[in-house]
Amino acid sequence: MNAILIKIIAVALILLFAIGAVAVHAMRRQDQALARAAALTGGDPAQGPDLMIRYGCAGCHEIRGVRGPGGRVGPPLTAVAERVYIGGVATNTPENLVRWIVNPKGFSPKTAMPITGISEPEARHVAAYLLALR
Repeated sequence: MNAILIKIIAVALILLFAIGAVAVHAMRRQDQALARAAALTGGDPAQGPDLMIRYGCAGCHEIRGVRGPGGRVGPPLTAVAERVYIGGVATNTPENLVRWIVNPKGFSPKTAMPITGISEPEARHVAAYLLALR
């Protein structure tokens, strides 16, 4: 083989290794985020997307990983864990997020967000999913 071909192969192998390392790191970060969200809420993030479809959340919100119309009535539900407030009125804590999902009008009677009938245990799953989104 000539020297140029050897260099091209070496560069390709280095790039493949780097891409693999980045992918492994991203998967570990996501696994950590899922575990942390589950611990904070007592919910199962894997159940969140189906519940958000069932209760119509995607009709008003854009939610990564949840199929639906991707509504524009409410804000996109990305980076919820990084927000200071929920609905502009409640300090963003896992418990407040669960309570907001169950009864937003209890925090802000004039909010456009409806009471959907979601139970508190179901809201814990939704909150876990939202807190795990990065």
